[in-house]
Amino acid sequence: MRFARFAHADGLSVGVIEGDVDAGQNALTVAEIEGSMFGQFRFTGNRWAVADVRLFPPPLFTSKIVCVGRNYAEHAAELSNEVPKEPLLFLKPSTSLIGAHDTIELPPQSSRVDHEAELAVVIGGSTGVRRLDRAGAAKAIFGYTVANDVTARDLQASDGQWTRAKGFDTFCPLGPWIETDLDVSDLEVRCEVNDEVRQLGSTKDMVFDSVALVSYISHMMTLLPGDVILTGTPAGVSPLISGDVVTVRIGGIGELINPVTARED
Repeated sequence: MRFARFAHADGLSVGVIEGDVDAGQNALTVAEIEGSMFGQFRFTGNRWAVADVRLFPPPLFTSKIVCVGRNYAEHAAELSNEVPKEPLLFLKPSTSLIGAHDTIELPPQSSRVDHEAELAVVIGGSTGVRRLDRAGAAKAIFGYTVANDVTARDLQASDGQWTRAKGFDTFCPLGPWIETDLDVSDLEVRCEVNDEVRQLGSTKDMVFDSVALVSYISHMMTLLPGDVILTGTPAGVSPLISGDVVTVRIGGIGELINPVTARED
């Protein structure tokens, strides 16, 4: 199933995406559900065209966004970094989340903001989980979505740590929905800026796969339903400028489109 969180004329809802995703969002509808996407729910009978609603980041509540750096060897090499022996982790605040078609804002503090196309893991269940083996980690994964780990590259280099560079408002586009039934061992990860391909890779080239990452992270921190893990980006990161439109596509899930503008303080 594909679960989405969305706004419509009567309020906010959670629903299931219906239709052929490959045919584009104009061909899709969203069927409203009542209850929890992570547990028991029922269909209310209400439906909207996806083109007529606003899509939000799909988890209803995200306590944290755990990100993995240098998880593709070619991306590590393009920034003159070594591949880590263990997953290299950092956090993005939940306030950095935006949804499909929301605007990425370039902050005045940075002169270079890059896109980073990534597969995102969404944790499910009804309670927190920790200290998981591979089998437990696989069960904890509710589904997958598309992310853009927007990064102020110059601040990342100058600060010596990544909180500011990764944490600005609007720096974590996520969506458009969660796909719960998907083999992610070999999915195309593509990023286009104004229809020009900038990144093109595959999840098969991850240094640490999704299940290994969930297990590793769970041995440090409790993972809660709705938490998101960004699994790293392939090579090809490049700057965004005001007026760009950036599209991240992951095979089997869909596309995440966001316009870009300069923020004026």
